[in-house]
Amino acid sequence: MKYLTNPFAVPESSGLPKEVFGWRPYVLTFSASWAAACYGYDGGFIGGTLALPSFQHAFGLDTAESAKALAGLKSNIVTTFQAGAFFGAIFGYFAGAFLGIGRKPALMAAMSTMVVGSILELFPHVAMLYTGRALTGLAVGSAMLVLPIYIAEFAPNAIRGRLVAIFEIMVQVFLVIGFWVNYGVVRNLPGKNSSAQWRIPFALQFIPSVLCIISIPFMIESPRWLLTKGRTDDARKALAWVRNLPEDHALVQSELAEAQASISIEQELDVNVGGTGTGNVGPSSAGRYRRPTGVLREHRQLWRELSAPGVRNRVLLSISLMMLQQLTGINAVNYFSPIIFEELGYSTTEVALLATGVYGIVKMVSSILFSFFIVDRFGRRPPMLIGAAVMAVCMFYVGAFAKIVGNEPATAQVGGGSPGGQAALAMIYIYIIANSASWTSIPWIFAAEVFPTRIRSFAMMFPTSTQYLGQFVVVYSLPYMVNTIQYGTYLFYAAWIVVGFIFTYFLVPETKGVTLEDMDLLFDAGAPVWARAARRRYETAHTAGVTAVVVHRLETEGKEVQAGGVEQVEEV
Repeated sequence: MKYLTNPFAVPESSGLPKEVFGWRPYVLTFSASWAAACYGYDGGFIGGTLALPSFQHAFGLDTAESAKALAGLKSNIVTTFQAGAFFGAIFGYFAGAFLGIGRKPALMAAMSTMVVGSILELFPHVAMLYTGRALTGLAVGSAMLVLPIYIAEFAPNAIRGRLVAIFEIMVQVFLVIGFWVNYGVVRNLPGKNSSAQWRIPFALQFIPSVLCIISIPFMIESPRWLLTKGRTDDARKALAWVRNLPEDHALVQSELAEAQASISIEQELDVNVGGTGTGNVGPSSAGRYRRPTGVLREHRQLWRELSAPGVRNRVLLSISLMMLQQLTGINAVNYFSPIIFEELGYSTTEVALLATGVYGIVKMVSSILFSFFIVDRFGRRPPMLIGAAVMAVCMFYVGAFAKIVGNEPATAQVGGGSPGGQAALAMIYIYIIANSASWTSIPWIFAAEVFPTRIRSFAMMFPTSTQYLGQFVVVYSLPYMVNTIQYGTYLFYAAWIVVGFIFTYFLVPETKGVTLEDMDLLFDAGAPVWARAARRRYETAHTAGVTAVVVHRLETEGKEVQAGGVEQVEEV
């Protein structure tokens, strides 16, 4: 029970010194996660801002010629951010690769772009608004590519899920702030001619981006990124700091050696897969690595590694989870919750914003409980399966209620006060509890931890950009779906949630407790496709003391793995 009552409790089964679980990884995670707060705040404030009378007057929403034209304008304003984020994930990776910069400079560049975009959004002109939202999206997309990787690369294995999920807490906290800011300005700054009413929500974007910029100089660089650049001494110092141990401590030395060996093996495999063989791959202890002869050649090799058996399956799983995350409808609810609550009968702007604010609090509390009490105790699969089952029931109910109310327009105006309307509102809140404790965070955690070190940034670009592509499609389509298929919108999301349940049950293995270097035991070319069989294979090898580095080294030397190794697992 200690683990459940104390969110910072040391996992007793980890076998790691208690110093490892001190304040340092938590402070480092929170400092970097100001970037995630920018993402969360946008999800919270923009939907409510669209409902503000002053914003509608300033940008012409109150003079739209038709419901279709209004839906198009709302979709364009919201999804310009998602479009920017999609390209931001791609641009952020390639800019970092060509410039050879680490995780810290990448976050600094992203947050600086965020500040510029936020300034442009303060001008009452549609073109400036679109440009500003595109830039803030570009910033968030590139930041969210780096952030989960950065946290996963310094996190102690036993609390990696907890730490990666902390950035989701920052998302949810600022989501709530965004919701309630709109409720506050509509209550205290009424009237369509009050420019402060809509400018205040936009201006508050400066807070998390500036705090992130201030925090970055005090953060360490990722030890694993430093190793890929051959900066072994810097990596040792960074790892020793975050572990709160001396540089010569056995744990620091062994973790560093394991990571070095894994990177060295990946580079040897790169040469075998199709590299030119130029350069040297020296002993891991010497920190000598093969230097690429050019960025373009380097990326040809990365593409070969990405498409190799044992890696491409991880890419496909991560991409699928990110797309299914969006098809649960979570961002449709986040961005257009006032519209959804009006659809359920909570028709006035103030009441809809109040319901949205409560929704945000429920979502935030659920995310906090998940991050500290669930993900590292119960793993990834059980929350995703249980969450999908609960979400599907909720969405099917809301769809059925919307169908009934939609057939009786008089009832639609008072649906929020009817027992059915109250139950529908409760179902939305239950839905968000289930989503926050499962699908909101776990696809990010999964993608951040499963890829090999050498190609982690490159591989992470694909699920990250997919996440924003899915978000763009869902958010852009929602106003049109509500206007046309109405109740079918909720049934559409419910059906995809069922697909997510089936996909997770059969194909997504449990990654709880697996070190970053041992992910190959779950996903390499010899691993079973089916989730439960892949996990059994890992557990059998782990019990026998076999690691992925040992397996790869023995295979390279042409030796067989004996005594409970991977060959025996494949027979299970």
